[in-house]
Amino acid sequence: MPFRLLVSLGLLCVLLPLHHGAPGPDGTAPDPAHYSFSLTLIDALDTLLILGNVSEFQRVVEVLQDNVDFDIDVNASVFETNIRVVGGLLSAHLLSKKAGVEVEAGWPCSGPLLRMAEEAARKLLPAFQTPTGMPYGTVNLLHGVNPGETSVTCTAGIGTFIVEFATLSSLTGDPVFEEVARVALMRLWESRSDIGLVGNHIDVLTGKWVAQDAGIGAGVDSYFEYLVKGAILLQDKKLMAMFLEYNKAIRNYTRFDDWYLWVQMYKGTVSMPVFQSLEAYWPGLQSLIGDIDNAMRTFLNYYTVWKQFGGLPEFYNIPQGYTVEKREGYPLRPELIESAMYLYRATGDPTLLELGRDAVESIEKISKVECGFATIKDLRDHKLDNRMESFFLAETVKYLYLLFDPTNFIHNNGSTFDAVITPFGECILGAGGYIFNTEAHPIDPAALHCCRRLKEEQWEVQDLMREFYSLKRNRSRFQKKTVSSGPWEPPAGPETFSSPENHDQAREKKPAKRKIPLLSCPSQPFTSKLALLGQVFLDSS
Repeated sequence: MPFRLLVSLGLLCVLLPLHHGAPGPDGTAPDPAHYSFSLTLIDALDTLLILGNVSEFQRVVEVLQDNVDFDIDVNASVFETNIRVVGGLLSAHLLSKKAGVEVEAGWPCSGPLLRMAEEAARKLLPAFQTPTGMPYGTVNLLHGVNPGETSVTCTAGIGTFIVEFATLSSLTGDPVFEEVARVALMRLWESRSDIGLVGNHIDVLTGKWVAQDAGIGAGVDSYFEYLVKGAILLQDKKLMAMFLEYNKAIRNYTRFDDWYLWVQMYKGTVSMPVFQSLEAYWPGLQSLIGDIDNAMRTFLNYYTVWKQFGGLPEFYNIPQGYTVEKREGYPLRPELIESAMYLYRATGDPTLLELGRDAVESIEKISKVECGFATIKDLRDHKLDNRMESFFLAETVKYLYLLFDPTNFIHNNGSTFDAVITPFGECILGAGGYIFNTEAHPIDPAALHCCRRLKEEQWEVQDLMREFYSLKRNRSRFQKKTVSSGPWEPPAGPETFSSPENHDQAREKKPAKRKIPLLSCPSQPFTSKLALLGQVFLDSS
């Protein structure tokens, strides 16, 4: 296995440029000048740690603290800023201690990278102030949404917030982030067609579909991804049920011979018989719900395209078996490698390592230039473009490395962990089960329970304390008062998002006696047999 690419990439990360553009969720690339907040450094930061470059991780953290400023007059993609900047900062914040960064008291509930992530996310909140709750696609970081900003946003640009925003709400205690993300998800769900499909672009002011092509690729992809990952991260059975309903419609109307086509969202008639490279995430997503057989069949279809060209063209005409005009490029996207990593963890099939080997050899042979790895402008003749996307370092390199590194801490199966003392009690971190956001930034799901207590747990602890002290002082005198006084009610103030809707309902549901969990992490409420290494197998019984 040639690891020269991976080694050289580790060295390349030391020399990352401070500014870089990023393509939108529909695959289009904006002007790099639109991003002036050290995008590549943030996007590649956790890759440094996963590759083992601890000293460079520490140096970049210092650079970011000294140089990043979000109070700038810049129009930014709400979607991209969330997945790359907010997601990258949250991941780096949660990995800081593992990287040897000196963390402040109260971590992971506080810290400079967390404050930066919160600041960036607050710059995005004005985009959600629409009649539907679905966000605009672009926001000015200084002034909010510009007057005259287009109200048409792609589906992925609306439904790709729950992972980052729920994590932020859990760590900061401010529920607004998770609330707006959930509202956006629900509005999309309510806007699906009678046959259960969603389109590509929607007007966020009126809720009317503008582009009615339904599929799993560009403009839609990470919406489906975040229903699954949000369900796992938040242990939310409703999000999983929503995805499973979509999955039925997708199989019924868009799948043909283990390929997925584009269809009209209301009729189910084929509109584009093409495979888009962005769709290659789908087998990995299928593996997360345990649908391994279908995932492998689709993956092998995609792998044949890779072997045909040495990469995945942006569009591939399935009936003709060739590239689509003006969509022949390969910007070193990660999706097929991502699926290979997930499927290899689930199956151990050596075919998946072969894809990894082919990817390393192709990228090194075709794309490597003096200052990095260039986008392939045309896979037919391997002409290069003078740019390297930040997702190459954030995702492609990371997934390749993890595919061939079975002992990486990301693959932890729970055999090791760190016990951290927070203002809210003891917290377990680093035990595994990391959830990757759509930009491959890993989020430790246990961290969501470090900075909050469920009110039911608070009531249980308070009841125990009451009982203890009443027995100690004078059981006969105080026991009656303790029983009749009811559960402790927290002081008035902002509630955590995970709290019951109101105290009365919680009291009614609370059983007389319950075993108190040793840890603050709740048990998994949605039906499942096993959750291991990020993989969830649903119980069909």
